Amino acid sequence: MKPITSSVIALSLAFFVCVPSALTKEREHEASIASANVPAAVQQAAETQAKGGKIVRWEKEGKNYEAVIEKNGKQWGVEINAKGKVLNKHDESKEHNEKGEKH
Repeated sequence: MKPITSSVIALSLAFFVCVPSALTKEREHEASIASANVPAAVQQAAETQAKGGKIVRWEKEGKNYEAVIEKNGKQWGVEINAKGKVLNKHDESKEHNEKGEKH
């Protein structure tokens, strides 16, 4: 086999093996961020969702944001895209229980 062909095959294999796992890690990775780093449209959407409660922290999940809202004694995660569209809501305690985390 020619050296160039071997290199192309090796690079192709590395790309197809590494990229999907990197994308999965990006989706799973949550990073806490300061509210100053959250776009205004996202903050407005979260404030609307938080009526009667308060935003206790922000997380960045890939390209989206998550506001953790404390309301009526529970914490809710609200996933919002960069344009301010609410993508989903979930009970934070259930999420942490599924991951095996303790509070």
